Amino acid sequence: MKIKTQDYNEVAVVEMQGELNIDSIEPFKNTISNIIATHKAGIVLDMSNVGFIDSAGLEQLLYIRDDCNDNNCQLRLAGLDETLMKILEVTRLENEFECHAELAEAVKSFA
Repeated sequence: MKIKTQDYNEVAVVEMQGELNIDSIEPFKNTISNIIATHKAGIVLDMSNVGFIDSAGLEQLLYIRDDCNDNNCQLRLAGLDETLMKILEVTRLENEFECHAELAEAVKSFA
């Protein structure tokens, strides 16, 4: 998985490309932990180029959500395609995250 970050004032956008699975968890986790340590108001995970999430990836998303909550940081997911939304629905996690269709919409939701 390729991970790139950008800052928009107090919001960090994490662009991901590839699969969020057991093999990509460590670099993903480290990136998010570093962002949380900078005390950003929010994090948007741009998932428009993520093709698949396995159970380890879902578990990591829940861990990140909890870590954000513990550190007064809000988490948003953006750009989930139909497959990723179906994975969240089947696992009953669709209500655990604030999801936005577009990245710009997710970033603006912090204003």
